[in-house]
Amino acid sequence: MDLLTYLRCYDPGELVRLSSNVYTTRTHDSLKISNGKWYWWSRSIGGRSALDYLIAVKGMQFQDAVMYILKLNNGYSVSRPSHIKKADPESEIHVPRGSRSNSKMKLYLERRGISDKVVKQCIDSGLIYESVYGEVVFLGFNEDGEVKYASCRSCDDSRNMRDCRGSKKAYSFRTGEGKRDTVHVFESAIDALSYATLLESEGKDWNRFDLLSLGGVAFGKQDGQVTMPKALKNYLDSNTNAKRIYLHLDNDEAGRTAARIINDGIGRKYEIRLLFPPMGKDYNEYLQLKIRKERENGERRKTERNSRETGRDC
Repeated sequence: MDLLTYLRCYDPGELVRLSSNVYTTRTHDSLKISNGKWYWWSRSIGGRSALDYLIAVKGMQFQDAVMYILKLNNGYSVSRPSHIKKADPESEIHVPRGSRSNSKMKLYLERRGISDKVVKQCIDSGLIYESVYGEVVFLGFNEDGEVKYASCRSCDDSRNMRDCRGSKKAYSFRTGEGKRDTVHVFESAIDALSYATLLESEGKDWNRFDLLSLGGVAFGKQDGQVTMPKALKNYLDSNTNAKRIYLHLDNDEAGRTAARIINDGIGRKYEIRLLFPPMGKDYNEYLQLKIRKERENGERRKTERNSRETGRDC
């Protein structure tokens, strides 16, 4: 088990995100984690695995550390060693353990039309991973790089979706720096990654766009007034550069209602554009329809070309 997976799944309160693919720990800020390795600069020691970390950093005996990780891997409920400080229960998020591979998740996202490059970058940046239950897990972080949101979606046809216990919608899944003047808003993480794939197909660098998932379009009420989606409100509160909001919501009654509420609520302060998918209900359905249409057009052109070549031979 690598250290990033261990901290994300079993000690998320200790994990702090510094950049897209670099992490540190709350206890030791000179310990850096990136590209599957970790290094504790103040002590000049490092390693790859969680086992190395528990022994070298947490001071556990080799046998105790091995038994602890074996029990975790086999799904046992085990007590957290006294060397490891438990996170505040009020702020702790319960994310599922990571799988030994991301094969099911990759196949699922491929079926949904998501680009391999987009998937790889999200994995490398720690935004998504595959759980031991065969789900794709979408993560959201706060300003300190701590995991505060996790949404799970089954990698089969059951369409089971859930937010992990302790998740905070204000920190829903998003890509980008969160400091740009334009934010592209979607109902789900899948739609956000679908739009990233569409941008990539047009030769654009999707990493230069802030893509925000609302984690659904449920609205609350405060003092009788409808409140903004928590993820959008948090983004705007923390980004004073924001001027434009592009709403890529679902082209159904719920999506159109949500777009109207957002526009009525903050339309005077921000430039808001409603960009419903050109085809289909949402941007993932649009992506799949576009891929299918391009494939059919390619097959038709191939058939016509073969027909012309056959005619010349005759």
